[in-house]
Amino acid sequence: MTRVTAPFGRRAAAVTGREQHGAYVVIRAADPSGPAPQPGQFYMLSSAERWGGGDGERPFLPRAFSVLRAGGGELQFLIEDVGPGTRRLCELNPGDGLNLVGPLGNGFAPPRDARAPLLVGGGVGIAPLAIWQDALADDARVLLGFRDAAHAEGAKLLRHAAVATDDGSAGHHGLVTELLEDELDDRADDVEVYACGPPAMLEAVRAICIDRGAPAQLALESGMACGFGACFGCVVPTQNGYVRLCVDGPVLDAAMLETALVAGAGH
Repeated sequence: MTRVTAPFGRRAAAVTGREQHGAYVVIRAADPSGPAPQPGQFYMLSSAERWGGGDGERPFLPRAFSVLRAGGGELQFLIEDVGPGTRRLCELNPGDGLNLVGPLGNGFAPPRDARAPLLVGGGVGIAPLAIWQDALADDARVLLGFRDAAHAEGAKLLRHAAVATDDGSAGHHGLVTELLEDELDDRADDVEVYACGPPAMLEAVRAICIDRGAPAQLALESGMACGFGACFGCVVPTQNGYVRLCVDGPVLDAAMLETALVAGAGH
């Protein structure tokens, strides 16, 4: 799959909508001049106001977010308030300004050997799976894991998703990787797994897929300062040495990774 290349430099986008989905916020932004992203690519985001100062004089750097959906000159991003940067992004309303760079990185590739896609997400990591499900010819099987029922509201952003929650307040009481094991016990020879979520979840997905011989593509997260390969802040270990997640990923083949437990992941 050929990477969609971002226009040079940061550009301004106007926020066109804000939606609450349980513990998450979906921010919509107009980007009529930007190229259409591929599923799995990401953007570096910052608020046009109240950025680089405030509480503790943070944040200074933009934050990396996978695109949730795109179309009609509009981008959508899924955000959870977990710190100074995400809090200010969550507070954006229609008419506010959003600075962005993107689309960046490499996205998902089609399933190999006529396998059926199986999408596995955790928390805010469900975002790239939504745009990927939209791009697939048929509805893919979707397994999603969340902390609790409030976070599980995000499952409504995808179609026909089976849900697991840590506290059992919605869906299966347990981990989404337990649903994955059950699925692969019956279909390991017929599916290719696409996953995004917390590092511990992705490492479990990697190990499960390798053990059962199912190919998998993992959309990893790591702390980024630039998003285009200049700072080397997002290197991850593979069987052939380190790669920069922002230019060689964020989607990587599970079989090439040493581990998906990447230091500094998250927002």
